[in-house]
Amino acid sequence: MAWQISTPPIMRPDDANVAGNVHGGTILKMIEEAGAIISTRHCNSQNGERCVAALARVERTDFLSPMCIGEVAHVSAEITYTSKHSVEVQVNVMSENILTGTKKLTNKATLWYVPLSLKNVDKVLEVPPVVYSRQEQEEEGRKRYEAQKLERMETKWKNGDIVQPVMNPEPNTVSYSQSSLIHLVGPSDCTLHGFVHGGVTMKLMDEVAGIVAARHCKTNIVTASVDAINFHDKIRKGCVITISGRMTFTSNKSMEIEVLVDADPVVDNSQKRYRAASAFFTYVSLSQEGKPLPVPQLVPETEDEKKRFEEGKGRYLQMKAKRQGQAEPQA
Repeated sequence: MAWQISTPPIMRPDDANVAGNVHGGTILKMIEEAGAIISTRHCNSQNGERCVAALARVERTDFLSPMCIGEVAHVSAEITYTSKHSVEVQVNVMSENILTGTKKLTNKATLWYVPLSLKNVDKVLEVPPVVYSRQEQEEEGRKRYEAQKLERMETKWKNGDIVQPVMNPEPNTVSYSQSSLIHLVGPSDCTLHGFVHGGVTMKLMDEVAGIVAARHCKTNIVTASVDAINFHDKIRKGCVITISGRMTFTSNKSMEIEVLVDADPVVDNSQKRYRAASAFFTYVSLSQEGKPLPVPQLVPETEDEKKRFEEGKGRYLQMKAKRQGQAEPQA
């Protein structure tokens, strides 16, 4: 439906971890670039004010199969729904072994974009409608739109919730593995508007989540899935962003890591530090042979940590039940 694109970069050593698996953040960045291209094309397909599509949200994304160094990534995108001010894009990622010709599906993702005027970045423009082959497609898309809009409002984080460092933490605690990365936003990180690409932010978030997982397990780790990533506010060029990660829950073979992105407009004294994005990443621990390993169990210490652990457990059981085709998680 509407525009379709395909971009086939080859995966190189600097795209991968020590085991040769491509970083989840690298794949997320490719997904976002494809989504931004197709949605910007669509939003400029009619005469009117020119715009650039900005990423507002990424739905849960599962990493179905690892991608390795030397493989070619085929990224295709399709517009599946439009509301008055937003675009839903479905992106698929296939990996191709160019020696054997074997292809496999590695990722499927749904992204939401809003068109921002090139003349006024705070002005959201109207989206040209798409033509649906079936009426049910529009109705189903409207339900997805309303659901993600509600969840975005419910999960907007408070600026006061920050990750604080702790001196001499014990192993397997939240404080032991929590990590932060500080990044100065430069021109190469930004769109035509001078705001950070969503893919750049997601790659940094995955990098921090990977550090947290590696510190906790001390093994090779890979991204298994990313829960919905919500972009609460735009990040301007020149901002200093702090990406913080902390472990919230562990099952026998997986780890949930909360990642928060805060922006500090150091060149603008009129604006205070604010929460720009948030998400939950799930990682698994692997042996040198690529086999799943048991995960050291997290030891929550404070009441807040215990609360986040139970909330993470609920999300884990809900997704486990969904995979098993059950309506509700079982105790």
